[in-house]
Amino acid sequence: MATTMGFFTDQSLCIGCKACEVACKQWNQLPADGFEWRGTSYDNTRHLSSETWRHVAFIEQDDVKKQETGKSVDWLMVSDVCKHCSNAGCMEACPTGAIIRNEFGDVYVQPDICNGCGYCVPSCPFGVIEQDEHWGVAQKCTLCYDRQKIGIEPACAKACPTDSIKFGNLDELREKARERVGVLQERGVTNAYLYGVDEDTSVGDLNSFFLLTERPSTYNLPEKPKLPQDNLVPAFVASFVAATFMTVSMALSLRKKKR
Repeated sequence: MATTMGFFTDQSLCIGCKACEVACKQWNQLPADGFEWRGTSYDNTRHLSSETWRHVAFIEQDDVKKQETGKSVDWLMVSDVCKHCSNAGCMEACPTGAIIRNEFGDVYVQPDICNGCGYCVPSCPFGVIEQDEHWGVAQKCTLCYDRQKIGIEPACAKACPTDSIKFGNLDELREKARERVGVLQERGVTNAYLYGVDEDTSVGDLNSFFLLTERPSTYNLPEKPKLPQDNLVPAFVASFVAATFMTVSMALSLRKKKR
């Protein structure tokens, strides 16, 4: 197997230009999202989907945060993408083997094998993968598998003008990311940290990880991502308790009627 490759997305360098979104759509021949302004953001893409594999989120800080920073308008911008999890819920849920880990370590959907069952959709703790409404198959970021095979970096990383999106060997990227966190903290950005690296969660490390400066929930990311099967034991216990309560209640009711 080839060296595991991935993304390191540095939120502190993102300027919200959306060049990565455009490059992703152009290279993968994905349809446009239309042009619709909404009252909460200068962002018409809204979220990742089967037709948007890179999404730059525009997050306007609230009034309290503005007072803390002393700025009249304070924005956070970050380019979101499939996390290519070490323990991928979508891959575990796929009954046909359509979702595989390719030779670069990426979680890849084989469209010619996907039967459109949709089991992978609720199995992703990040809400990334989605079924295409026209073809019915599941689609998400491929980490530009076709470009990697000929030795070219993914389109989004190539197009990023600030080098906010870095592509390469995962071990090397993690080392660079840790150094970057150290630099930012020395400069006074004490809340800088890595999301998806050395975290004790059931999804494992993320092959597409992030440097963030606010809590994960600020960026619509789960604080502690977990696979759906983590809920099996609590759900079983809850069902058992409910069934026991109903059985005891019914038995007591019948006993009273007999009296």
